[in-house]
Amino acid sequence: MLPGRGRSVAHPLALAVDGRSSSGKATLAARLQDVAEGPAVVHTDDIAWRHSRFGWARRPGGGILTPARAGRPVSCRPPRWDERQRPGAIEVPADCPLLVTEGAGAARRETAHLAGAAIWVQADEHEAERRNLARAGQPGGPPAVRHLRDRMAGEMPFPASRRPWESAGLIVCGTPQIPFARATQLVVAPPLAPASPAGSGRPG
Repeated sequence: MLPGRGRSVAHPLALAVDGRSSSGKATLAARLQDVAEGPAVVHTDDIAWRHSRFGWARRPGGGILTPARAGRPVSCRPPRWDERQRPGAIEVPADCPLLVTEGAGAARRETAHLAGAAIWVQADEHEAERRNLARAGQPGGPPAVRHLRDRMAGEMPFPASRRPWESAGLIVCGTPQIPFARATQLVVAPPLAPASPAGSGRPG
């Protein structure tokens, strides 16, 4: 259950939202912000900015999750931010009730002991590619498209080797193909047709 309004917590609930590029992770994290009071969202793309895409495991533990779960405020500037003079910081307010870490590799086993729960967002590969291309705007034409597709292909071995969906408490469909309730984001399956009685023959 997500921390609700008026509820005080000794330590924030740490939730990892993992999945492949353009699967719907950031959208899910934003919706979690809408239903919980005072949550903080940390994007792994910010942690890994200008750094190794999956080589940032120590930073969330020592610089973000550990102090945040102790109720302390966080203002973290990864080394590449200083090197390239990126303004701002990754911030988590003190005593926030919910800390969501969102991004590819967020539910990795190196930081699993710091996360209270994990969600895997599963997406159709072709739809995820379409979203990626639309987001990039295909700048520069075919070379940029090839670069984006190479990037998507390059991320596949990481989750394939770690299989984070197996330890996730919830698997969410990020590219639903059947109608769903917009208000609740829940898919309601149609009722199954009643099965014919065993051994019954065709009506005479």
